[in-house]
Amino acid sequence: MTTDPAPSDAPGTPAPSDAPAPAAARGALNLALLRDRNDAAVLRAVRAAEDGTSRVELAARTGLTAQAISKITARLLADGLLTEAGRSHVAGRSGKPRTLLRLVPDARSALGAEIGRHELHLLRTDLTGAVVARTRTPIDPEGEPGPILDRLAAMVRELTADAGGAAGGGRVLGLGLACPGPLDARDGVLHQVTGMPRWHGLRLREAVQERTGLPVLVEKNTTAGVLSRPGPDHRAFVYLGDGVGAGLVLGGRVQRGARTNAGEFGHQCLDPDGPRCACGARGCLEALCLAALRAGRTDRAAAALALGVANLVRLLDVEEVTLGGAALLDDPEPYEAAVRAALADRLPDPHWQHVTLARAAAHAVPRGAAALALSRLFG
Repeated sequence: MTTDPAPSDAPGTPAPSDAPAPAAARGALNLALLRDRNDAAVLRAVRAAEDGTSRVELAARTGLTAQAISKITARLLADGLLTEAGRSHVAGRSGKPRTLLRLVPDARSALGAEIGRHELHLLRTDLTGAVVARTRTPIDPEGEPGPILDRLAAMVRELTADAGGAAGGGRVLGLGLACPGPLDARDGVLHQVTGMPRWHGLRLREAVQERTGLPVLVEKNTTAGVLSRPGPDHRAFVYLGDGVGAGLVLGGRVQRGARTNAGEFGHQCLDPDGPRCACGARGCLEALCLAALRAGRTDRAAAALALGVANLVRLLDVEEVTLGGAALLDDPEPYEAAVRAALADRLPDPHWQHVTLARAAAHAVPRGAAALALSRLFG
């Protein structure tokens, strides 16, 4: 296992009972949900204001009343999530200066893990999403999942030791867990993951929660990738590592599909007579890319991936594509050049249908997974 220095750079809701809750209980639940939603709105607004913001500005940004803002900020200050950070005069206005509020980045932390086909990668972020520690270790994809998850739990304990262990007295918000699909993210169950035969049917979320004692949120690796950084309302994260996939945001909303398994981008058929894919079909984009990489033909892998990206853009009309994954980031220029050429060649009007091409950070997937855990606080 290697441990890297920090780079510069809600628990599941219980299943409802068949019996209706008493009116008083429903009222209390609704009040708690409203309070959590309003707290999250205030925290998001403070986080977005890097130089601090006043209570008056928070009321304007969130649409909450001054009285509500006063109560919420008092609660968040008492919880240590916010701090008062000096005073500021409003330009063009007289009167006493306003107290600025700022987020306390190290008041809580979040964990993000990526279970790859050959490696475990775990990181911890502060409340701003900045990575403060990382660790990784190789794994055998053909092995039993139990020992691998035991190792993940040990890594979690190591990375949260200074927060009082995994539970951390509430200081660790949770663990976002990204893995290859097919995945039922609602139930946290894996289905026929290519290259990981012993993981089929594993109740991954339950298994990791039992080992860590943390709230665990499970997501496909590519969906975590698309959540790793903000972007336009119509965008895709395209992954080439030990597999091929895509994460999608359309209309400002993450797209997971009817079974939470959207984004199996690597299993579009590009050549019906092509090589056999690990999924059992022939000529899948993933099979073509991986076969080309095994043969040392980056140019062929790039050409195949570029064709798949052009198909995706024509189908979904996204305005940004982020390219990521270890295999691609090892030598990104050929892939970026091939994608640009394919988009210019295959879009009917590439100037009207302009697509921004971005390069993902090396740790985009686990960082996006950590963002899932942060969403328990920020909504």
